[in-house]
Amino acid sequence: MITVINFGGQYCHLIARKIRELGTKAEIFPFTVSAEELKKLNPDGIILSGGPASVNEINAPLLDSKIFDLGIPVLGICYGLQLIAKTFNGVIKPGPSREYGKNIISVKGNDPLLKGLKKEQVWLSHFDTVKSVPKDFIVSSSTKTCLVSSMYSKNKKIFGLQFHPEVHHTPKGKIILSNFLKICTAKKDWKISSVLMQIQKEIKEKAGEEKILMGVSGGVDSLVASVLINKILPNQLFCVFIDNGLMRKNEKQYIESLYKKMNFKHFFSVDASKEFLSVLTGLTGPEEKRKAIGFTFIKVFEDKAVELEQKHGKISFLGQGTIYPDRIESAEPSKTASKIKSHHNLSLPDKMNLSLIEPLREFYKDEVREIGTLLKIPKTALDRHPFPGPGLGVRVLGEVTKEKLDILREVDFIFIDELKKNNFYDKTWQALAAIFPVKAVGVKGDARDYSFIVALRAVNSVDGMTADWTKFPDSFLEKVSSRILNEVNGVARVLYDISQKPPATIEFE
Repeated sequence: MITVINFGGQYCHLIARKIRELGTKAEIFPFTVSAEELKKLNPDGIILSGGPASVNEINAPLLDSKIFDLGIPVLGICYGLQLIAKTFNGVIKPGPSREYGKNIISVKGNDPLLKGLKKEQVWLSHFDTVKSVPKDFIVSSSTKTCLVSSMYSKNKKIFGLQFHPEVHHTPKGKIILSNFLKICTAKKDWKISSVLMQIQKEIKEKAGEEKILMGVSGGVDSLVASVLINKILPNQLFCVFIDNGLMRKNEKQYIESLYKKMNFKHFFSVDASKEFLSVLTGLTGPEEKRKAIGFTFIKVFEDKAVELEQKHGKISFLGQGTIYPDRIESAEPSKTASKIKSHHNLSLPDKMNLSLIEPLREFYKDEVREIGTLLKIPKTALDRHPFPGPGLGVRVLGEVTKEKLDILREVDFIFIDELKKNNFYDKTWQALAAIFPVKAVGVKGDARDYSFIVALRAVNSVDGMTADWTKFPDSFLEKVSSRILNEVNGVARVLYDISQKPPATIEFE
């Protein structure tokens, strides 16, 4: 087993996922874990995650320094490297500028962690930097702007990276992590299929004979979670789809048809579109809109739950399709994580007074799709792009109105339609359209037009934790823009977003 110690970094759980992907079990612990506790666990290796703090801050999260005396190989990533440097009396200071994104490292020396690497692209996300490495540590790579992009102590088997090997945009990151597993002599005996069997066993034991209520959206996460639960407890699972009026064009029909084809015994559809639109009137902030949508969802969901209990008996559990990125971006796994946005699913349990069943909470999107394949869910359903819980409510920037929703649905439909027609849909991680709360002047025919601005966004990613904008041919973007401007009333301009994540997020709000 590899122990990943969490210092609040957005990529912490991604590190564990990459280790599992390489076939070795990984478990995550808070930075407060003691050397004594780790000694009892007897891991093959220890990885220190990144984090949003500076090691020089007064209240910076620290590590039990006795962990370095256990004789277990340690790898520090970003904040983890700086923490190692601080522990062994190195010098850490703010860099000349913050670095977010791609860079090139030049490898030197014989660091076993970087074996097989020379000049490589890496992904950086930091503002502090190591100015002087501790005694007995060797600098093993540098960039033009970061003199210590990696270091190691051969005698202590302690390694540090200023960049992130776990993210997709460090192409040779898997080689680095694999080298660390070799240094640790860790076994490669972890498989999703075996973990899935354990999860199914746990769900059976936890639910017993009790009923489970689950909100489903047609997205990959809730679909796979509901199929997984339904596979083992078909008579106890009650799935509810709530049409909040913030869905894509024809989405309601698609979801109802999908669950009918998959033979769910208890599936219910509720139209609450007018209620959601009413509570969103006058709201402009992303968080207040998310919360309004979440609270309204709870109310509608609770009303349906009462109705189902009256007819079918007591419901004790709430099933959810929560996955790792949901938890990470809501800062749920760590008190030191920086909160990016509240997540729709994570607001439900306190209000519902039900015990949670989250079969996918330990997995990332690509792993969820792998589970879906094992469950024999149709590929067309598994390969759908991610869609936010609050729906178009966070793609209509500013106040949500029926006019903007109707416009955005058509714009989104055309974009997705053209992606599929031109064989780009399956090559793109996520594509979406958003409408801005401002208008621009245009000319249609011989008349002046004053209509909304819309933006298209498409990104490539593996896990949703980092993403790069998709480079479509100009001719494709021109065709999409032309269709939107010609076919959708109320749009004056079409923009294309070329921002990476980080520093941007995939969604606009």
